[in-house]
Amino acid sequence: MPMLKEQPDLSHLTDQYELTEDELTYTLRAVMETHPPGEDIWIFGYGSLMWRPEFSFIDRKPALVHGFHRSFCVLSHVYRGTRDRPGLVLGLDNGGSCNGVAYRVASGEAEMTVEYLIRREMVTRVYMPRWVNARIDGVCVRAHTYTAAHNHIQYAGRLSEDKALRLILQGHGRSGPNIDYLHNTVLQLQKLGIPDKPLLRLQARALKHSGM
Repeated sequence: MPMLKEQPDLSHLTDQYELTEDELTYTLRAVMETHPPGEDIWIFGYGSLMWRPEFSFIDRKPALVHGFHRSFCVLSHVYRGTRDRPGLVLGLDNGGSCNGVAYRVASGEAEMTVEYLIRREMVTRVYMPRWVNARIDGVCVRAHTYTAAHNHIQYAGRLSEDKALRLILQGHGRSGPNIDYLHNTVLQLQKLGIPDKPLLRLQARALKHSGM
């Protein structure tokens, strides 16, 4: 899948810097200039956006994206952990496919919604904006999402289940315990009828270790 035509080059930055207003404006412009004016926008969610979108939408549908898969590959230094005691959250990583949720946002709220998502997902720039092709009800649509930035200090890559579990059990950040993030994601996947055996196994081990 192609990257945004005018995506900002932030590869030299690390998470010690928060996204500035100028960088936010630049990123927002890059997204909106590659979106047809006056058209509704589809947003693809594969992690917390599935169960906590926190933006207005006019439709919500199960969706499938090829070329990327859901993975616990991002160290959380803000929402589910800290720099000293990082948690672990999901990223959209290269290869495979991913079932998730697509939200249709009205054209008049598209820019406001993208700005909100940039502030939420790119707080430390470990996620990068991207257009993907999402299959919804048998039809392919162009959707906006955020993929893991491989050159970022918070990109963890493919971890063993033991290491992922340790990070999830220790993580606690601005949005609460990391283990809640795991539980909410698994619950939403079950509601959608999306099988994810690795996450189910990880949740079972997390419940056992936490005594819940």
